[in-house]
Amino acid sequence: MVKVRDVMTPNPVTVRVDSPVSEAAGLLRKHHIGGLPVMDGERVAGIVTETDIISLLDVGDLSEDLWLPSPLEVIEVPVREFINWEKTKRALTDIGSMEVRRVMSSPVVSIDEDSDIADAASLMLREGIARLPVLRDGRLVGIVTRADIVRGLGESTEEES
Repeated sequence: MVKVRDVMTPNPVTVRVDSPVSEAAGLLRKHHIGGLPVMDGERVAGIVTETDIISLLDVGDLSEDLWLPSPLEVIEVPVREFINWEKTKRALTDIGSMEVRRVMSSPVVSIDEDSDIADAASLMLREGIARLPVLRDGRLVGIVTRADIVRGLGESTEEES
């Protein structure tokens, strides 16, 4: 059976619990990944994902400032009046400077590197998650995603043929 260590990404990109959300977002973009383990020293404290960050942009309180003009008013009123831009910019700045610990998913669900990928798949499905930090003796050594597991299944099928 294929083991998690065989398909995981070793030495994953991480972020600290006290890092700003803007740093986490930059790392996700730079490395083209959907989530990062969040570290508190040597301990995996959580996971921060694109979904966690995007959910911060749900600025529902801005709806009171939203004005839907008639077609004639659209011509007369500058676009900048539709939304209170100062309030929006302030909210985005606040989000970017917020510590990752405030938005990460915790407690973290992880798996040992010696586990079978079937166990990892089962855990992901049961918990409704897309990635798992991979541990060796309680220390982070990798990350495994759903795509890694599918790739591992494909490789094991090819080897059996």
